[in-house]
Amino acid sequence: MGVKSKAAAAILVLLLFLGSLWLQGGLDYHWDSCLKGYNQVNGLHQLSNSSGTDGAEGSHLLEGCPGQKFQVSLLLSHLLAAQAYNSDVLLKPYLSSWDELVRFMEALGPMVGLISKEIETKTSIIRQLALLAEQNPEEELSDIHSINSVAGTESTLEASQHTSAYHSLHSMISVELSRGLVDFHHQTDSGCRTLLRLHRALLWLKLFLEKLAETPVAGRLRSPSELCREAYQNTLANHHTWFVRRAAELAFIALPERSFFYKLVCVQNQEELSIVLNTVVQAIGKVYDRTQKGLEENGMLDLP
Repeated sequence: MGVKSKAAAAILVLLLFLGSLWLQGGLDYHWDSCLKGYNQVNGLHQLSNSSGTDGAEGSHLLEGCPGQKFQVSLLLSHLLAAQAYNSDVLLKPYLSSWDELVRFMEALGPMVGLISKEIETKTSIIRQLALLAEQNPEEELSDIHSINSVAGTESTLEASQHTSAYHSLHSMISVELSRGLVDFHHQTDSGCRTLLRLHRALLWLKLFLEKLAETPVAGRLRSPSELCREAYQNTLANHHTWFVRRAAELAFIALPERSFFYKLVCVQNQEELSIVLNTVVQAIGKVYDRTQKGLEENGMLDLP
């Protein structure tokens, strides 16, 4: 085997490890996968710009992209739908947002696509927990009181209409705490621990998209590879081992050039890309902030 072939094989091995270690920095144990319970129809969607800062131009740009699996308009619609009453986060559209973000990562090539497999495993865990909870309705009804107390007095009536433990962030935290499913010292299969891993990854993608939307500095647009690596170093790298950090940097080298991202969201130039991505980043930020607050209030930002 030649030098180039050996190097390619070594990189592949590193990336295979990365795909499984990505979110928690270590292969703690094997998670059983499950079938996805929520499928999206890939069609055309036109959405108005929720920020209101870019007017009709932003509305025009946020429309369906024919022939592509990733749809930025679907991503935005799920992010907006996830923002529930009383600063809560609805888990079904939240997980659907991740479905679209997985398609985004897979579109960037097989190396980055390996990373998305671990994220899919995490979303499947929460969906499986929700499915199991729905199969035990009597047990769910006993948790209405704790769900309402976490949701807040302003939305008690509305919250009581959704008795599923995994209906929202607040209900999941309340029920898992009351049932003793969250362990603050050891790794468990809890939805809270799993969501924390997704939450950390969401910050990485938010920062990457935010940087990708930036206007040129001194006439120079930095490469997506450089921006993604920088976003990673400021977020997920803080939770990863040295080995995983090195493997991640190898994956980022393979990112496509900026022109690819224009095609991915159906825009013509950096100005239009900035409008679209800034709208998405704003929506991600609201969901992220609500999740951050919910986890922080319950001391869950450092679950093992």
